[in-house]
Amino acid sequence: MKLLIVEDEKVFCDRIAKSLRKAGYEVDMCHDGSSAAEHMISGDYDLILLDLNLPDIDGMELLRHMRSCDNETGVLIISARSQIADKVEGLDSGASDYLVKPFHLDEMKARIRSLTRRRFIQNDVSLFCGRLCFDTKGRTAYADGKVIGLTRKETGILEYLMLNQGRPVSQEELIEHVWDGSVDNFSNSIRVHMSSLRKKLKGELGYDPIRNRIGEGYQIGGDER
Repeated sequence: MKLLIVEDEKVFCDRIAKSLRKAGYEVDMCHDGSSAAEHMISGDYDLILLDLNLPDIDGMELLRHMRSCDNETGVLIISARSQIADKVEGLDSGASDYLVKPFHLDEMKARIRSLTRRRFIQNDVSLFCGRLCFDTKGRTAYADGKVIGLTRKETGILEYLMLNQGRPVSQEELIEHVWDGSVDNFSNSIRVHMSSLRKKLKGELGYDPIRNRIGEGYQIGGDER
């Protein structure tokens, strides 16, 4: 899962990013509205954490501008504005949720899990594909109930494939959602991590549940063709 944090308080922003990366998310950061607008255009994010008190563009204005061309990406407002009128305006302007500062990082992560599950229309915290199970809350994979030891990148790849079961996911799409902005489409990194993930899954399941769709990408689940 790839997240964007828009927060002008750099120390606080770094603290949030550190916590989310530790939880297995890929995170980009920006500290003003102008750079946030550029990130929103160039990056395909699963969720955006948006502060309202930005130095150049008010976060509410930025949100409305974003919603004029993007109605799908989730937005979690994180703001010290605590009045009911502010919350109503934020939600009416297109925010998916509103979290008032100060807040506990565990609550923030719980809301992020809820919003990302909601985007992919998941009603359970666990995703299943045959004998394979992925716990989105604990970010842990299981084969027949046994934990599979995965790296952070392998976990992100498997989670995204299972959230998109039954359809091919291209290398470019995986990079957009599992990596941060430091990796380009020509990097060999995705193939290295994918190869390692598939070996681990095959070792635990006795077969490789991930299939190559030539010219389309990687797929887990769905009917064989």
